[in-house]
Amino acid sequence: MSGTLVLVRHGQSEWNLKNLFTGWRDVDLTDQGTAEALAAGEKLKARRLKFDIAYTSALKRAQKTCQHILDVVGQSELKTIRDQALNERDYGDLSGLNKDDARKKWGEEQVHIWRRSYDIAPPGGESLKDTGARVWPYYLHEVQPHVLRGETVLVAAHGNSLRALIMALDGKSGEEIVKLELGTGVPVIYKLNADSTVAKKDVLEG
Repeated sequence: MSGTLVLVRHGQSEWNLKNLFTGWRDVDLTDQGTAEALAAGEKLKARRLKFDIAYTSALKRAQKTCQHILDVVGQSELKTIRDQALNERDYGDLSGLNKDDARKKWGEEQVHIWRRSYDIAPPGGESLKDTGARVWPYYLHEVQPHVLRGETVLVAAHGNSLRALIMALDGKSGEEIVKLELGTGVPVIYKLNADSTVAKKDVLEG
């Protein structure tokens, strides 16, 4: 029996638009972000997907993306579990700063290292490795059992929390995963075998 796992990064947020490090700051979607979430729902509706359960983070940009998708597919009342284990990577002292201003303060090379290294964290924050250390166990214990029972599961979360999942699902190295770009509001659909291996993967771009 195979199950389906759908991963969606939240639509554009207000701080995405302003080029600010967001992390755990609880900012809202822009109008474009709302449109991206609704478009993701339309793509999933076109695939005739019906979800058995949904998961999202403790942050409203992911929660609203999740709800918009469920509204479009006609499952507004679906059981949805919110947990900070799925939150975006914590950017610590960088949170709230314009990325260009951060480069001026710490230097372009240092900021690049913090953003694109797998295991080097910014001051007071998390590395992608740290993010994975909370996301992956949560997935294994809470989410994956539903998929392995043949259910269809929606996870609406964040760029880095989803990178942590994709790294494990796709068997990517730390060096490979930091180069992966996840578009806002772009569904990634996995079909998993009963032994949790990936049978098929589709990215619904465009």
